[in-house]
Amino acid sequence: MITLTPANAADIPALWALRTRALRSQCAGHYGPEILDTWAAAPAPASYPALLAQGGGVQAHRGAELAGYAILDRASGEVDAVFVDPQHGGKGVGKALLRALEQLATEPAAMHLYASLNAVPFYEAAGFRAREQTQYRHPAGVLLDCVFMTRADRA
Repeated sequence: MITLTPANAADIPALWALRTRALRSQCAGHYGPEILDTWAAAPAPASYPALLAQGGGVQAHRGAELAGYAILDRASGEVDAVFVDPQHGGKGVGKALLRALEQLATEPAAMHLYASLNAVPFYEAAGFRAREQTQYRHPAGVLLDCVFMTRADRA
């Protein structure tokens, strides 16, 4: 059973550790070691405490274990993060987190994101449409190949 609860600033260290495990496990086939190492070593974004304080974060637990988290910038509609612990992948955690973000969004149809290459099929299955291949300038100083996506029901 998946339990969803709001995430807050005190949760950031555990969320970020989960994110790093997920990157190393799920992105390795899509990004080279140098990019992945730099990306994985980056600290949590300075924006996280404010996004969480605005009610834009959700964490998922399966039993007592943190299974994943998601963060939405409620003002812009940008999905900032959806990460699932590799041990809990394929069990509906990501889908539950994305549905929770849709409920938090002021305008769910305006939701958009920059998907890592490995995550594109997940977002397409969840109703997002690829708009363009691009690069995201990560604060850690690397350019990440990604796909800009919007809700499929968005014109």
